[in-house]
Amino acid sequence: MSKLNSLAISENGFIFKPSTGESFTTNEIGLLIISFLKQGKTADEIINEITKEFDVDAISAGRDLYEYLDFLKREKMLD
Repeated sequence: MSKLNSLAISENGFIFKPSTGESFTTNEIGLLIISFLKQGKTADEIINEITKEFDVDAISAGRDLYEYLDFLKREKMLD
């Protein structure tokens, strides 16, 4: 998670990657996922939190989580 910890993230969803100078924006679910990853929560815990926070089923929450994890890995923001 050290790469995640190096990101500058605003509560509005603006993400700055200091290692490259790149910036990204994310939505509420993305912010929630990053926050829980930084806290060391497991995928199952994150899915559970998404279902509670956004009133979606576990399948949709899992799909959102894994798609977002793929994005973070592709952009080299996740170890």
